[in-house]
Amino acid sequence: MRHSTFTSMLSTAVAVTALTIALTLSLSPLAHAKMSLQLKDSQVNFISIKNEHIAETHSFDSFTGSLSESGALKIKIDLTSVNTLIPIRNERMQSMLFNVSEYTSATFTADLDQALLDMKSGTQQRVSITGDLMISGKSVPTTFDVNVTKLADGSMQAATVKPTILNATSFDLVGGLKALQEVAMLKSISNTVPLSFSVVFK
Repeated sequence: MRHSTFTSMLSTAVAVTALTIALTLSLSPLAHAKMSLQLKDSQVNFISIKNEHIAETHSFDSFTGSLSESGALKIKIDLTSVNTLIPIRNERMQSMLFNVSEYTSATFTADLDQALLDMKSGTQQRVSITGDLMISGKSVPTTFDVNVTKLADGSMQAATVKPTILNATSFDLVGGLKALQEVAMLKSISNTVPLSFSVVFK
């Protein structure tokens, strides 16, 4: 009888302990859910400079992204969605610069630190995020300086503190820029392109 009672008490204690551990883990900062990029709250912009002094801001209208429980970040930009506000220029960039018939998207992948995933609502951190940026089949290590904010609803916002300067040479895009320059009869198009973004994951 005593043995039966002891066994019952032990089983109960084990069950309570297991439940406590499960609840603790579920409430722990380590228990993160996968997040998805919210397009309506996000933007990706870049600047082109022509004829040495004329700068114009362009954007991409379609892109997706995910942030896994372990901090694996991936953003995919639809290069056919480039928006320069001039339809014929959009078409030229797609075909002559990005070669969308072969490469329809650009991607950025990185692994985020646990400290970012563990941020509390209402806090902000300034960090440098380094990953691989792939454009037209060419992957280049790229760093973005961003402010990361944990919003009240649990979502995360990341916005560039300053533009990251991309070089067309690194992505083998110089030939495409030259083609654009010739067809538009411009004196020059800069090989350096400032890129900035503000994205929200939820």
